[in-house]
Amino acid sequence: MALFRWRKGKRKPGTLRKATSNDLAHLEEWASSRRGVEAYFEPRTNVTEATVVLVAHDGEWTRRRVDSLESLQKFGAKRSIPVYEVNRVGYPQRMRDYTRRLKLQRKRDGQA
Repeated sequence: MALFRWRKGKRKPGTLRKATSNDLAHLEEWASSRRGVEAYFEPRTNVTEATVVLVAHDGEWTRRRVDSLESLQKFGAKRSIPVYEVNRVGYPQRMRDYTRRLKLQRKRDGQA
């Protein structure tokens, strides 16, 4: 019985996944299909690599890994998206409101 054996090609325990081209493609598609997008950089922690939260005008949001703040700033400059450091400015209220609305809607729909 091999409970703790890692499959070939899998990451070792304790290693963090880096940003991939799929992450960047998702961010590009997401940002181009919404208006009023802002980027909020989240620095690396013990649990995850650096990430970005993109927030649209209505509070809809998505999170993906990024290589660094510098690469995110280049991404933002290329697309005219403002980039903020979440440790300095926090998350926008519209993001919290959107998440609350989704939660209430799921509860009403019986998807709790």
